[in-house]
Formats: sequence, C-alpha cells, structure tokens
Amino acid sequence: MLSQQNISTTTPTGTKILPEGASFRVWAPRATAVYLNGCFGGKAYDEQTDDRLLSKDAAGYWTGFQAGAREGDLYRFWIVGEGSSGYKRDPYARELAPNGFPDCCSILRASDTYPWHDAGFLTPDFSDMIIYQLHIGTYAIRNAGVASNFLDVTCKIPYLAALGANVLQPLPIDEQEANPSMGYGGADLFSPDFPYVAAETDLPGYLATINALLAAKQLAPLQLEDLRSGPAQLKAMVDLCHVHGIAVMFDVVYNHAGGFTVNGQLDDNCVYYFDRVPNVGNNNDSLYFTDQDRGTGGLAFALWNADVCQFLSDNASHYIEEFHADGFRYDEISILLSTNQGSGWEFCRALTTQLRTLQPRILQNAEFWPGEFSDIPSTALPVVAPASAGGAGFDVVQHDDLRGALRDAVGAASGGSSASVSVAAIASALYPPGFDHAWRAVTCIENHDLVMAGRSPRIPALADVSNHRSWYARSRSRFATSILLTAPGIPQLFMGQEFLEDKPWDTNPAGPDLLGWDGLNSGVDRAMTDHLRFTQDLIRLRQNQPALRGDNVNAFYAADTDRVVAFHRWLEATGQDVIVVASLAESTWYSYNLGFPAPGWWAEVFNSDVYDNWVNPWVAGNGTGIQVNGGPLHGFVASASVVIPANGVMVFARCC
Repeated sequence: MLSQQNISTTTPTGTKILPEGASFRVWAPRATAVYLNGCFGGKAYDEQTDDRLLSKDAAGYWTGFQAGAREGDLYRFWIVGEGSSGYKRDPYARELAPNGFPDCCSILRASDTYPWHDAGFLTPDFSDMIIYQLHIGTYAIRNAGVASNFLDVTCKIPYLAALGANVLQPLPIDEQEANPSMGYGGADLFSPDFPYVAAETDLPGYLATINALLAAKQLAPLQLEDLRSGPAQLKAMVDLCHVHGIAVMFDVVYNHAGGFTVNGQLDDNCVYYFDRVPNVGNNNDSLYFTDQDRGTGGLAFALWNADVCQFLSDNASHYIEEFHADGFRYDEISILLSTNQGSGWEFCRALTTQLRTLQPRILQNAEFWPGEFSDIPSTALPVVAPASAGGAGFDVVQHDDLRGALRDAVGAASGGSSASVSVAAIASALYPPGFDHAWRAVTCIENHDLVMAGRSPRIPALADVSNHRSWYARSRSRFATSILLTAPGIPQLFMGQEFLEDKPWDTNPAGPDLLGWDGLNSGVDRAMTDHLRFTQDLIRLRQNQPALRGDNVNAFYAADTDRVVAFHRWLEATGQDVIVVASLAESTWYSYNLGFPAPGWWAEVFNSDVYDNWVNPWVAGNGTGIQVNGGPLHGFVASASVVIPANGVMVFARCC
C-alpha cells in the first residue's frame, strides 16, 4: 500500500501538495480497491500493484501519500468495484488534463501560488450592486471560431469598470461534458472548463496586457509562471476585477450534474457510479445521484447523503478560499428543493451558513421560482429568511415581475400608437412584493435563458421587429433600461445589452450570433455607441443619487391611455428625493401636469432623449430643470407642468 505519511483526520479530500510529496484522498465507499496511477516527479506509475493501493477508512475514504509528487504532475484513480473496474478522475481535481494526455487524467495543482493584489477590495453593499452577466466563451472572442477565455475577459475589465458594473457574474465555468456549452451540464465542479484556458503560446501577449493594467494601479507585475494553469488564469480574472472595484459572483449548479449534453449522459470516467457498483439502471445506486430529473436532463444530487452535501459545500468553499469569490448565483434552487425535499432545505441552510462564516459580505442569490413545483412552498420568503429562523438563508432571489411588465409593455408598444400598453403593470411591479428590502430581488430585462437563440428576442428586436435600429427600437430600449436602473432592486445587465445588441446569443464561438464589438469599437454603428454612453450615464446617475439605490418607491401616477408612468424615490429625512417620469407614447407630451413631493427647483438630471444621435439636436425636455409651484396633485403638496419626450424617461432631483 501507499504510505500513510502525512495522512490524518484533517487531510483534505482531493489532493494537497507538501514539500516532500502530495496527499490523496477520495471517497469510494463500495469500491473493493482504489489505486493511484500517474506520473510523479518524472516517474510513471500505471500498474495496479500492491504498492499503488490506497488505504480505506471506516467512512469509505481511500488515502495515500505519494513521495516526490509535485505541481503539474498527472494522476488518476483505478477503481475496482463490484460492477466494473476502470479509471476515474478525481472529483476534487483542481484542473483536468486536456485532450492529448492519457484518458481522464487530473493535474496536481497547489492552492496558494498566485500572487493576489486584492487585499484592499471590499464587496459592495447589496443595495449598491449592479450585476453584469456574461458567458466566458463568447464574450471577448479574438480569433474567429475560437472560444474566448478567462484572460480575454480579463483584458475587458477596464471596459466593465468604465461601464459602472460592480459585480461580474459569469455563467458556470467548471468543466463541462460537452462544448460549446452554456455551463449547466458539468460534473467536474472543481476544474475550470478547457475552452476557457489560454494556450501556453498566447500567454506572453496576455501577460503584457495584464501587467499594463496592474502598473496603471501601481501594483506589482505578474510573471509568466503565474498564468500557466487554468486555475491561475481564473484567479487573474478575479484579481483584476477586484483591482478595478468589481466583485465576482460565480454561477454554480448544485441541483443536478450532467444533462444539456449531446447525448444527455455522464461519461464513464467522471463522478457517475464512482465506486463502480453494478449499473442496473437505477441511478439511486450511482453514489452521488438520485434518479430524479425535473427537466434538466441531468441527475439530482443525493442530498440525503452527508458526504454528497460535503462535496458540494467543499466546492463552494473552494471558490471562496482559492478564487476569492464574492458571491454565488445558485442555479434552480426550485429544482434542488423539489427533488430532495427536506434534505434539500437542510443542505441550503447548512451551506449558506457555512459560507457566510467564510465570507461575511457574500451575496447568495437563489434562482427560485415560487410555485414552479407543487411540492415546495409557493412563496420566496422562506428562501431568503435566515437559516436560524427556518429559512434557507439566501440573501436574494431572481425576480421576474418587473422584467415581465417591461417586456410586455415594450412588445405591446411595437404594435403602434393605437395598441394597448399597460404602464400600470410597470407601476405595480416596481417593488418586489413581500420583501423587507427591495435588494432582495435581482431584476433584469435580458438574461442568458431569456435571449438565447430560439427563445425570446433581445429588447431592440422586441421594440421593433422590422428594424432593430429604428428610432422606435432605440427609444423603447432606452425606456426599458431606464426603468430597470431607476427602480428598486439589484439590476442585472446581460452582455451586450449596454450597447444595444439586437442579436440573440449562442454558445457557439463560430456561430452567427456573436456580440457586435466590431460595430461598437469601429463607430460604424452609431446607435451602439450612443446607447453605451446612455447606459454609462444612467449607471452613474444611480450611483450618484442615493434614493435610486434605496427601498422607497411610490408609483403615484400611471395612465395607460397616455402611456405615462411616474414614480417617487426617496431616502427618509434627507431631502434627496427623485422623481422618475417615463413615457411610451410615440409623440412628445407638452404641459403635462404631475404632482411633486415639495415645491421649489427640481433639476432635470437625466433625459434619455438626449442620447438619440448624441447629442440630440431636437431633444425634448425641460432644460436644466423645472420650478415646482403648482397646487396639490396626485397625493403631493405641489405640482408642475413638464415636457415628456416621446418614448422617453426623465429624472428630476430635488434641490434643497
């Protein structure tokens, strides 16, 4: 048997590199033997001899110490079970070997070699967050047909900082069963996905760009060795985000593994039937999984099993401890709870509590759709309630009320001036019902699920089906984004939304639906550059007006006949009041009477109409502001006559 040197009750599952070698620990309770193969210190071990055998403890974990093992060595396990024998890769592998290496090899990686620069970074308060969701493989493609990678995204971080986003939320980045992929069909949860790792030959160019970004912040440069591995490249992306004031929230899938693949199957070398008991078609015997599938195409994790729960919680802790994660977006908690019922609730409570001890400012965002399944509660409140009070302990949930109301209104408005448009529905959806704080809801008008090719259209296409660059498409898109970014909640943008991307998105880096960076960067598409400026200024407005980040909202006026909605945002006892006035009418309203909370001068601090053919020479608005001196109206003590631009949004700020 392999040595038990340096093995103890605290030996971590997976691997740990020590000065004299490395420890290995793997869970295979029903296996009859587990052998360690690989190439350690330049010597290959590929036979199943007694000296390669790991030792099994009472809990079903197999351990051993390999002298001479070092960073970059390849390894894999040969599992002997009652049903079969064969290789399995380490479920805790920090990196998998790409094609061209022996089948199912893992790469031995240390956890603490990257030189971080983010000691001074602090995760933003929830109420201050603006989330930017992107897909690593298609966000920043440099070479046609080749997926973009972590370092490509790293080079785009100054762009994201200039936009004003302060939370980056990539779609899942762990190794997938099929590529290209959205990221929701993985099984190797600890290893970065192959296509997202830059090739060795390209590293010098990336290093020069990254070091220039660090130098601009007066920070120490990286060395080439700091970027050689996949985990190191992911760390560099997070590090540079933090250096630029951007938190990183990882998208994790704990409701199932596999699925969303070419054939819907997990491969024989992964965690599926890891201890190789006979596969007689009952996936409840597959160690990590049950036979449950609620439409994911994959198998639900067996959360009744404490060791499976430990595997998933170790994965989340891994993101925090090794990648300095600031939060998580948990995929389909509805499915996790439905397929595991009581054990699912207990898992969530334990997980959210544990992670908050590791990172007290962590944002834990549950994708939870109330009423999606009849066997879980029809309210989101227990999901965001503290674990100590019987809730699941999440901080926020994805919320679709405002999204639905805005998309419905924009789609209806595309029917022309005579179409019926409900701005009253927008007014009703501004505050997420039943929550103690508005930031409990993450709101959006586009996301990866919604605007993927073959599903729902992007906002410009929804706004004008026949011409995605018409005035109707441009102005209605500004309307929707303006409401999103001035309403309560945590707003989330999807990649390209900020510059009026009208194409659906697809995971294929060689497909037709790639982001229109060429049109934006060349200035050929004027609508894109104008819309980017609009989004940047609107985000700055939200950052500069505290009332827009608070909880308070009063939709005091909604007229479907005029397509005008107005709402009041304020902070108690500060005088920092804001009035938002929005219109989906196709012509400008003049001398439109609206109530205001107080008389006096109100500055017009934002007007979406300015951004049409920037600077719009025919802008409709109120100049620098208005004098509120009219009588009581709409429940307020004062009123004023205002100009409301067609398909426009204006923001007035009280001048004390």
